[in-house]
Amino acid sequence: MTFGELGKYLEELEGVSSRLEMTRMLAKLFSEVSPNEGRLVAYLVQGRLGPAYANPNFGVADKMMVRALGEGAGELFRKLGDLGLAAEKLSGEASAARANHKLNSNVQIQNVYLKLTEIAEVGGKGSQEKKQELIGDLLQQMDPVSAKYAVKIILGKLRVGFSDMTVLDSLSWMVAGDKSLRPTVEAIYNVRADLGEVVELIKKHKTGPEIKKLQVTPRTGTPVLMARAERATAAGEIWKRNKSCAVEYKLDGIRIQAHCVKGKVVLFSRGLENVTEMYPDVVKGLTKQIRKECIIEGEMIAEDGEGNFLPFQQTAQRKRKYRVEEMSKKIPLVFYLFDVLAVEGKDVMREGNEKRRVILEGLVKTGGGRQTVRLIWRKTAKSAEEIDKYFEEAIARGTEGIVAKKLDGIYQAGSRDFNWIKYKKSYDASTLADTTDVLVMGYDSGQGKRAGFGMGAFLGGVYDKKTGKYYTVGKIGSGPSDEEWESLEKDLRKYIVDRKPEEYSVKKQAECDYWVRPKFVVEVKADELSASTAMHSSGFGFRFPRFVKLRDKQPEDVTSLSEIERLYKMQKRK
Repeated sequence: MTFGELGKYLEELEGVSSRLEMTRMLAKLFSEVSPNEGRLVAYLVQGRLGPAYANPNFGVADKMMVRALGEGAGELFRKLGDLGLAAEKLSGEASAARANHKLNSNVQIQNVYLKLTEIAEVGGKGSQEKKQELIGDLLQQMDPVSAKYAVKIILGKLRVGFSDMTVLDSLSWMVAGDKSLRPTVEAIYNVRADLGEVVELIKKHKTGPEIKKLQVTPRTGTPVLMARAERATAAGEIWKRNKSCAVEYKLDGIRIQAHCVKGKVVLFSRGLENVTEMYPDVVKGLTKQIRKECIIEGEMIAEDGEGNFLPFQQTAQRKRKYRVEEMSKKIPLVFYLFDVLAVEGKDVMREGNEKRRVILEGLVKTGGGRQTVRLIWRKTAKSAEEIDKYFEEAIARGTEGIVAKKLDGIYQAGSRDFNWIKYKKSYDASTLADTTDVLVMGYDSGQGKRAGFGMGAFLGGVYDKKTGKYYTVGKIGSGPSDEEWESLEKDLRKYIVDRKPEEYSVKKQAECDYWVRPKFVVEVKADELSASTAMHSSGFGFRFPRFVKLRDKQPEDVTSLSEIERLYKMQKRK
């Protein structure tokens, strides 16, 4: 496929608001490419050169692009407000001026991808000039539409408006003509969270029966989507579901998946970001203490000198890209391990939880001074009374509560099920049982003091996997500090879209001044949930919601609509 043909698809996709139409269009696009091209297209249609965890930054700002585009670009940019459109117009003018020189719409996708990669990888002295030169050379080879989208990709401003989940849907449509293969395709993605690789695999195997036979296992270097826990409000509820379970502390820290191989360690966040460079102390600890190649999971948390867990706000100070070494000494972390997914290339996710714990214990070296890497506290419960006892011990230790794990339960990548059940202190409080994680769907302009921040309140939504849509539960305008509020608005501003995304279900009364594409997940605490069919599409609304913190999660990992319904019922039982 040529980049010009891809550009035409991107142009059509930008004009589509229907998610179903977008899915079918993507299915047609992927049907027309080879397996290798499919991998590249999967990245390029999302404005990337690789999966989210390994996507190089082009390091090209608007000013540099104006210089690369040449004479007239600055004036066009001021007039059009979009450098992609400016590039398209300049390319068209160049073609018209040189009637005997037809601009090329036949540049192959692979060649453009290689050139884009070269631009991203340029560094060191004179890198800006070199990038400008490479961009200029690339655009001179392109037709106007291709130039427009190449510029948007380089600037990180391609806004086609679909998620990884839409691409997975499109692969099912491509093969089966409907969504029937979506669970199979998603199961592959959950274990290998690289959209390009998933597209390539599906393209190579072609038919539904072949795809269903695919045995995809964890691989060091490629993150696995993390398993999630369901909720319970009492020990008896846990015991009713899991008569045989282990109980572990639920820490309020930073969840991490560590990939260890040949003395090298890579750390992935819940949101699939490579965060290795943020935590040198944890990397050093893993290098010293882990015996074999493996993929392991746990929670990082800060402790004081006496081994007491510190509040999340202090642990969160380590989530930074600057002053990393200084902060690692000021706030050292302990990495508490609670699961293992693979050892020496062998998949152990389908082993029972009890067996995985034994395997995990055999991986960690202990003894000899302060240990950065430790095993999470764990007890086996033989009754509901014992679960309650361990819960009280966990609270006294300063944790959030407990996670009860079914002893024979497998590791369900990317799924939330009752193999793991969380029971938190907040479930006994007078406020709403547990916090919720919501997607920031959009926001309203600020008034009064908030006018200076550009945002007065943001609209939060929950997800329904059955429909693939987000449903509103409330507007949140309190909780964060002024600095947090200003920082959030600054981040949201980068992801504003011209119209409400198709996957957002919003009633007229809840509409926003600005819509934001699915990206940011926020933890929210509220006093209660009320029935709100007139105002909110979920049918429920928060009373007195407060911002707690940004969450490192994928948009689809927010609280589900069914969970909101369950929380409402829990509240009514109090």
